[in-house]
Amino acid sequence: QVQLVESGGGLVQAGGSLRLSCAASGRTCNRLPMGWFRQGPGKGREFVAAISNSGSSAGYADSAKGRFTISRDNAKNAAYLQMNSLKPEDTAVYYCAARYLLDSDWTARDYEYTYWGQGTQVTVSS
Repeated sequence: QVQLVESGGGLVQAGGSLRLSCAASGRTCNRLPMGWFRQGPGKGREFVAAISNSGSSAGYADSAKGRFTISRDNAKNAAYLQMNSLKPEDTAVYYCAARYLLDSDWTARDYEYTYWGQGTQVTVSS
């Protein structure tokens, strides 16, 4: 079993930055690919970024490329999402997810993630 807890959300002005953190617990959590997804007001859940178990590869949604950076620290059982140049359209609840496939690569498909956090709200004002 893996538990995920997100933190770091908040209210920020357009152009600002936030760093989201995802604390993972569980024996094998540092061997699992991790992803960030978001769900904006009136929208479905969408992929933001993901990273392999080792951190050697990562992928981003087009909306995140060049502005967001995903990283992980397996010694701390944590994943991060650094978000720069934030826009009002980035307003959403951001979820951390873990894919229960040991030592595997990342995926953008939300149905391939087994564990989910409770989400953290990010609000970007114009």
